[in-house]
Formats: sequence, C-alpha cells, structure tokens
Amino acid sequence: MSDQQRNASDQQQGVIEQTWADLVTTARRTAADGLVVGTSGNVSARVGDTILVTPSGVPYDRLGPQDVVGVDPEGNQVLGVLTPTSELPLHLAVYRNTDAAAVVHTHAVHATAVSTLVPEVPSIHYAAAMLGGPVRVAAYARYGTEELAANMLDALRDRTGCLLRNHGTVTHGATLDEAYDRTAQLEWLCRLWLAAVSVPGLSPALLTPAQLDDVREALKGYGQAR
Repeated sequence: MSDQQRNASDQQQGVIEQTWADLVTTARRTAADGLVVGTSGNVSARVGDTILVTPSGVPYDRLGPQDVVGVDPEGNQVLGVLTPTSELPLHLAVYRNTDAAAVVHTHAVHATAVSTLVPEVPSIHYAAAMLGGPVRVAAYARYGTEELAANMLDALRDRTGCLLRNHGTVTHGATLDEAYDRTAQLEWLCRLWLAAVSVPGLSPALLTPAQLDDVREALKGYGQAR
C-alpha cells in the first residue's frame, strides 16, 4: 500500500469513527427526548459505501467506540461483531432510493397514536412543509420485513418523513442532525393535531395545498446564507 493509499484509508477510518460517535449521540438523544423506550427505534448514517447502524437489542447508553456496526449497501456486515438492527431492510431501502446520509426511526408516542387514526397527518401547521408536504402513513407490516420497507418507500415518495401504521416514524436527511430535527418536528406536528382535535365541538382549520406550497418556496431561503 502506498503512502497516499494509507493516508486515504486513515482518513476514511477517522470519518467512520466520528460518524459512529455522532450516531450514538443521536440514538441517545431519541431516548432522552422520550421518542423511544428501551432498545426500540434505530439510527443509521452512510459513509461512502458503508452504512453504520445501531445494533439490535443493545441499550444506547452502553454503546461505545468498540461497538461500531456497519454493513454494505446489500446488507452484508463489514464492521463489528454485534448484530445490526432488525430494521436493517428499512434503512437500506431509504439509502437505495434517496440521497439521504442519515435515517432516524422512532416509536414516538404522539406520532404512533396518529398513525392509527388517519392515512395522512392533517396539515394543521406549516411544519408539514419541512417534511416535503402532508405526511403519509405507510400501510402496516411486521417490523423488520421487506414488506414494511416497501410500504415505507411508498409513503416517503417526495417526502423526508412518514409514519408507519401502528409502529412509529421514519425520517431521513443529509446529516444526522437534520434527520433527527425532522423526527422532532413530526412528533410535534402529531402532538399539535391531537391537541386540536380533542376540543369538543370544534374542528381545527387546516392549511391548503397552495398554502403549503407557498411555505416550501419560502423555506428555500430559510436560515443563514453560506
């Protein structure tokens, strides 16, 4: 191996180590913020052709640098000895069909409750535009199955987040922070709708598709210029 190849390999290893640390931090954040209980939910991030994923059945507060788990785009394990999350098909499906660099899956209470009530989260707030538009609910299938992954992809079409019926949430983004922020926005949106519809005798006003399109355009200039 040449010095140039060795340096490139060392740099790649450094990126993987830092991304794994960020992934563990994000996973612990889902637990701290009440979006998962125990070992439920999972998080992943893509580094080149390697997809780092949380392992199956291991509490996030026990994960360290030595517990890194990675697979290739076909799902073959290339890093670590711990078994990858049982929802690996779900994560792989997102990476195969989008340009996402991170995926967050949770069992957030309000979002999961809404997933049992409606086929699409009502557009009660412009936060829906931050997820690409009205958030769809994927048809139910057992966790860890290719059927669930296919249902999720249908619900994610032109979106960056969806609900899984009787199950939870899936969001993706260009970074772990972006994917997590979208999860938090989705849970808040569902909590807001549940609060509004709980008022007897009243129905919440909803935004029209045109109003959401207007927000999507406005969001293109949101934040700090780079």
